Amino acid sequence: MDKNIELCSTTLIHEEIVAAVKDKMPQEHTFYELSEFFKVFADMTRIKILHALSCSEMCVCDIAALLGATHSAVSHQLRILKQARLVKFRKDGKVVYYSLDDEHIKSIFDCGLSHISEK
Repeated sequence: MDKNIELCSTTLIHEEIVAAVKDKMPQEHTFYELSEFFKVFADMTRIKILHALSCSEMCVCDIAALLGATHSAVSHQLRILKQARLVKFRKDGKVVYYSLDDEHIKSIFDCGLSHISEK
């Protein structure tokens, strides 16, 4: 057991605090969707793709060249990111360009990167 964790030495429940926080708790399905959303960030290749797309719109070929990965592997990860609404695409002739779905995704990514850089 981690000796740096402080535990209460009493069983006192602060009813008002519990009630106030309970009123602010989202519904169960919202927590489920949020946990699924954050699971998408649990893959290093997807994180690299998100970082690349935070810098520039890119096609699969560009991303594959950048990461040293196969087109198939990149396409697979982009499909997961698209299903999670983290990336979007547009077609220009035969080329499909990917970008972050919106500014929220960049903010979430930047916030996480900032947090781990604070060490």
